[in-house]
Amino acid sequence: MFGLFLTVGLILYSPALGGTFISDDEHYVQRNVYVHDPLDNLGAILDPTSVLAVIVENYAPVHVLLHALEWQLFETDVRGYHVVNVIFHALSSLLLVLLFLRSGISPLAAGLGGLFFLVHPANVEAVAWINQLKTSSAMAMCLGALLAHPQRPKTAALLFGLSLLAKPPAAVALFVAAAFGWARTRPESDAEDGAPREPAWRWGWLVGWAVILAVFAVAEFAAFGQTAGRAPPLYGDLPTRFRTVLAIALRYVVLATTSSGLSAFHEPPAADSPLDPWWLCSLVVFGALAWRSVLALRARREEAAYWIFAVVSFGPVSGVIPLPFPMADRYLYFMLPGLIGGCILAGPPIFARLTGRSGGLGDRGWRAVHLAVLVWIAIFCVRSFERAYVWRTPFTVMADVERNYPEGTAAKTNRATRAAQAGDAETAVALLRAAHARGYNRLDHLLMPGYGPIQEAEPFVALKREWAQEWIDRLTENPNPSQLELQLIAQARIVLGDLAGAKRDIERAIEVGGPITDRLREDLEALGYEIRMSHLRRK
Repeated sequence: MFGLFLTVGLILYSPALGGTFISDDEHYVQRNVYVHDPLDNLGAILDPTSVLAVIVENYAPVHVLLHALEWQLFETDVRGYHVVNVIFHALSSLLLVLLFLRSGISPLAAGLGGLFFLVHPANVEAVAWINQLKTSSAMAMCLGALLAHPQRPKTAALLFGLSLLAKPPAAVALFVAAAFGWARTRPESDAEDGAPREPAWRWGWLVGWAVILAVFAVAEFAAFGQTAGRAPPLYGDLPTRFRTVLAIALRYVVLATTSSGLSAFHEPPAADSPLDPWWLCSLVVFGALAWRSVLALRARREEAAYWIFAVVSFGPVSGVIPLPFPMADRYLYFMLPGLIGGCILAGPPIFARLTGRSGGLGDRGWRAVHLAVLVWIAIFCVRSFERAYVWRTPFTVMADVERNYPEGTAAKTNRATRAAQAGDAETAVALLRAAHARGYNRLDHLLMPGYGPIQEAEPFVALKREWAQEWIDRLTENPNPSQLELQLIAQARIVLGDLAGAKRDIERAIEVGGPITDRLREDLEALGYEIRMSHLRRK
């Protein structure tokens, strides 16, 4: 079956296999010196307090080491990275089938469920985007941990720990394993005489999982708190935030079932009004889901474990923790297994209740259901193949963003670049200020060639100076800045014209030491020349 899944995956993702490094791929892989020289930087890769954790915005040594291995094999040949992502995705799909089988789902239904996950169009972002190796690899290890426990508790605990070090949402495995244990270990009073006993669930090992998670959480919050965790809340008041969280949850359900609403860099509107239709419909949908989950928990059915899989996976990306973008196709990757498994297990009893027959739909009815699912999967195959074209280049990604969210932050910065190329500084600055209102401040982007024609325009110079001062105010809050942070501070001082201050920051960065020391020495030499020329011009 793995060969079949891999073949299907390679066909569906063939439009993206030759795609370039995109956006975050640059600092994760393309320009990441830690990845390029892993042996020299192994200590920093494993150190949760190193600057690397800031660069990749998480404590994720397994993810970094996987990319390091890829770099040794492929360097800048992107095709190899894409194929590895597809391999992990196919493996995750197969492991999901095995998990379904262990939950008593029929082989046909389990296979269709795994295939549904494999071809789902929302997963294209998580598979076709090179740096999202963290998502598919974490899922594979997460599912492996669930399958290994309780028969192989040591292997399960190891896989759980490794999955966390690939991507934090793998923490969901602990809650799902506990729910499986609740369903599979009935009290003695409920056991029938002569019935085979379930194997011990080894709860002590799950306590060990909790300890692993707690230790990891300390390192993760420290790293995340210095980067994406500093994103300001997108919605000011608590009622709006609460309504929007549930509205976004419903959007994920619609995305999961229909693939409607796919986009790179989602920026859905907030549920500002108590009459917002997404918010109101979410009350009905999630009220029914909560009721169904409670019934499954009380009856100790494994169906509950899958609903928990979906709900807990949504928690970290729900907006409770501020994120630059409130929604993403790739976030659905960890929710889908729970939604698929829950629906498969809930289907027969619900159909039986609706039809009033213990057999539910009967053989003919179930054949019709299976045929409908196959048609559904075929439609998703076409959608995924088309979606893979989006993730070929930065330009196709940004075109997708502008098409779906023309007033969003990403679309505004893209239009600002075009305005700059046309020499229209006022329009570019207006668009950048609108993006800044939603937390965007990438001073480094303003210094790139795309804004070259307006670099000396007065409104653009004023904007650069404002953002540079924001960088300095934020980065100097740390009394012991890293080498990378000192480099960024120096860059901001240069924008403000403080060349002497920038020189001191670069000298301090060289003293701190790190992987970019040689580059900093070159920058220091160039800056020294610029300072001397500045003195000569003043004379």
